[in-house]
Amino acid sequence: MNKKLLCTILSIPFVCTNIAHADESIVTPDTRKAISEATGIKKTKWSPKINMTDVISAPEQKSETEQEVYFAADEVENNQEQNLITASGNVEIIRGNLTLYADKVVYNQKDDIVSAIGNVVLVEKDGSVVFADYSELSNHMTEGEMKNIKVIMADYSRMAASSFERMEKDKKVLRNAVYTPCDVCRNTDPLWQIKATKVVHDAENKDVNYQNAFVEVKGVPVFYTPYLSHPDPTVKRRSGFLFPRIMSNSYLGGAIQGQYFWSIDDQQDVLFNPIITTDKGIVYSGAFNKYSYNGNISVSGSFLKDDDEDKNRGNIFAYGRYEINDYWLADTDINYASDNSYLKDLNLPKRDDTWLTSRARLQGFDNRNYAALEAYYYKILSYDLRYANRPMVLPFFSYENYSDTDRYGAYAKTNLSFASVTHEEDNSSHRATMINSWNLPYTSPYGEKYKLTASLKSDFYYIDNYVFDDDQPFTGTATRIFPQVGLEWRLPFIRATESSRQIVEPIIVAAIAPNQSNKPEKIPNEDSQDIELNDTNILNLDRYSGYDRNDTGSRISYGINWSSYGNILGRTSFLLAQSYEFDKDESFAAASDQEGSFTDYVGRIYASPNEYFDLNYRFKLDKKDYSVTYSELSSGIGSPILRLYLSYIYFQANETSSIQGEERKELFTELKSQLTKNWSVSVYNRQDLVENGGSLEYGGYLAYEDECTRLIFNLEKDNSNDPEYEGDFEFGFTFFLKTLGGTGTK
Repeated sequence: MNKKLLCTILSIPFVCTNIAHADESIVTPDTRKAISEATGIKKTKWSPKINMTDVISAPEQKSETEQEVYFAADEVENNQEQNLITASGNVEIIRGNLTLYADKVVYNQKDDIVSAIGNVVLVEKDGSVVFADYSELSNHMTEGEMKNIKVIMADYSRMAASSFERMEKDKKVLRNAVYTPCDVCRNTDPLWQIKATKVVHDAENKDVNYQNAFVEVKGVPVFYTPYLSHPDPTVKRRSGFLFPRIMSNSYLGGAIQGQYFWSIDDQQDVLFNPIITTDKGIVYSGAFNKYSYNGNISVSGSFLKDDDEDKNRGNIFAYGRYEINDYWLADTDINYASDNSYLKDLNLPKRDDTWLTSRARLQGFDNRNYAALEAYYYKILSYDLRYANRPMVLPFFSYENYSDTDRYGAYAKTNLSFASVTHEEDNSSHRATMINSWNLPYTSPYGEKYKLTASLKSDFYYIDNYVFDDDQPFTGTATRIFPQVGLEWRLPFIRATESSRQIVEPIIVAAIAPNQSNKPEKIPNEDSQDIELNDTNILNLDRYSGYDRNDTGSRISYGINWSSYGNILGRTSFLLAQSYEFDKDESFAAASDQEGSFTDYVGRIYASPNEYFDLNYRFKLDKKDYSVTYSELSSGIGSPILRLYLSYIYFQANETSSIQGEERKELFTELKSQLTKNWSVSVYNRQDLVENGGSLEYGGYLAYEDECTRLIFNLEKDNSNDPEYEGDFEFGFTFFLKTLGGTGTK
């Protein structure tokens, strides 16, 4: 049959063409991918054996019922007397976003009925693929019936039914249907499935409704309902009740948390989730989210009237972000709890934090300029810090500017900072700081890397009612001018082989600065509390993290950094460094209780030679006897079948350190095992190793997880030293079924 005759008998709305060159708006990449995955037909099989390249002219715009149909087959036979067109062999028909495959297709032009016979595959517009032995479609392929069908849905869930009927408005009815999102092997039952006498998929309202439904686990019925409904997989959010959560701990007793989700619109939603408890009554809880083009707001909180202690308890977490324009951004992060143990008692997020930080911020970005106006408020949660003098920072302003580089690569940097800190005891400090610096980076022809920095820092303070170590209050002003010159030198040596690369880099940092006082009798230390030398700051020009203390005196810091990458040692690195102080004053070295001009050694070791071992170790060694004064270790050892996680931390007693003179020695161990592909188990313990220490917390979980189910049982016990904390024991579980939802503890 020639091309002209074929295109004559296939009258409008059919258009004859080579499918491989069809309009890309109709044959989309997603459609091609879905068809290939469903049928195994690759792109090389898209061109039919009969080269139908002629296109019958048609109006530029067509209604939905007049969409063009692209057609290909090995053989085509036309029966003009009965108005039947029969296509055989690798038949492919594409109309709009629908694609039909079959061994044989008979098209009744008079009644507009397409009958597909043998290995029928129908690819829906949402990516779902329907398999059947026989199909009969009408009304431009939008309605029809199929027998003994199997369906792979867009989210890879599976359905099977004795019959499938496609009705008006894309409504689908399946009879004697089975549904499961689990992988299905031949002659075996999936982990769970739903069987129903009738399933109706209302595509217009995006609902899936079941009649006389059984939920089966491994072929055994465990639950029956005369009616069940859930959104189809295309629904991302909808108002309705969610599965409740169940929990139990020493404070609440038994508890159940109901959940109702209200989708106000596409940009706003509310979650009502009160908790009904056996010991504490009702905990009122909820959350609100709003999204817009310029930003978003998320607020969650809870409230509890504790009749046993006759007090109100609660929390609020709120985050907001708003892009004012291309240059200015505002955001806020509010975290508050009524008391130290409330988050632990209700097992809420941030329950293990030492303190809660609330912040409001306005930021500006413009080329090489940055400005920020911030405010901070802190809520102490740790029982060990119950006597801390809690500060509020309002306002905190910072500005940073980098100039353009000159012909030599040098640039200037300007920092402006202002902070006002108020404490609960009605004492306060107000600081204004300006730092001007000139920086010149340089790389020599031999690979040496230099950086020369000259800076001048100016401080002005107003202090109100501060009590220092001599117990004498001070109110007044204080000023400081602090110049500093620094030079950094590095020379990386690289050794490369076919299987690895090693880098050895000696580093020297020299700083020249006057031996002047930080005026500790007048200027409080609000933001420079980190006075311990370690691997992260020893090679910095300014080793303090804040502005209240200047790193006075001249010194030379030196170290060596070695790293290896490749097949032999994997990724491994080592750093060892020390400082030499030319002068002794009340600066960093003295605050760290150093004796003599040399500081202690600090270092870091990281090793990950393969997937079965990784280690990160930070340490500090006494310069005289090389005893360990600080140690921090984290490591993972073993395969997924049995893997051990270790975390160890040790601080030597130090009167000037942040641990206030107390030795700290703590070990965390966790043992995990991937028992099978789906089952895993874990146990952990955090132990205080100092005298009369004991276990701080312990627990574990047992979990099952596959492609369609998640089941987790967990047990935790927190041995807090806070006498007000009652909820030390907690049992929880999580049960989740893909596409249907689940329940469990938080």
